[in-house]
Amino acid sequence: MDVRQVLQRLRAPRRQALLRHTAVVGVLALAGALFATSARTAQGSDLRAEATDLPGLVAEEQQLVARRDARVAALRQEVEALTASVQDPAVRELQATGDALEPAAGTVDVTGPGLVLTLDDAPTGRPQAEGTATESLIVHQEDLQAVVNALWAGGAEAMTLMGQRIISTSAVRCVGNTLKLQGRVYSPPYTVEAVGDPDALRAALDASEPVQLYRDDVQRVGLGWDLDEDADLRVPGWEGSLELDHARVLRPADAVRR
Repeated sequence: MDVRQVLQRLRAPRRQALLRHTAVVGVLALAGALFATSARTAQGSDLRAEATDLPGLVAEEQQLVARRDARVAALRQEVEALTASVQDPAVRELQATGDALEPAAGTVDVTGPGLVLTLDDAPTGRPQAEGTATESLIVHQEDLQAVVNALWAGGAEAMTLMGQRIISTSAVRCVGNTLKLQGRVYSPPYTVEAVGDPDALRAALDASEPVQLYRDDVQRVGLGWDLDEDADLRVPGWEGSLELDHARVLRPADAVRR
């Protein structure tokens, strides 16, 4: 055995020990970084408790949305007051144009006769036929969308869902058996109010195939369907933001690709 081989054998244990030491140091450093990050994120609170308090998180987010909506409404009133005080003819003309568009944008109150419709999940204690799917016992997103679309088709002048004004940017979405609408979460029963000719609105609901499918399940499994007429409905104007974040003009190339 030459000198080189002897030196290599002497160095091997030291090299292995050094590698083990480096690995241990790396693991400890990584663990320390994770603990520090968790501490900063939790800020002295219990992360596990916070993660399981989903109702509390939802309530907190709803309060935040409500505060922001109120702030937007206050700023809009301030802008309107300042604009009204301006005497420049060009500004007055633009203001008149904006005022004329407000009914279509849904930012003004609308009153008149109309319909009040409530949809609800089937009662939990009701006996069901064997093989009835659980999914057929709850109100789904497509059920609410079908009602809203049918009422628009029937000539509704204005509409609310759970008291919120439905405008062109409103998205009716359900997560499980809860409704998420414009930053707020609701559980059934769901109430829709629509101002318009009651007879025309009823006819539109009767003519809608998706609505009729829902009404079939009203009879079959007991889903909630309560339809009333109101001679003096008031639908409040939308007070939230009208800003569009993701909309863009459809280009001819996009239409071809579709």
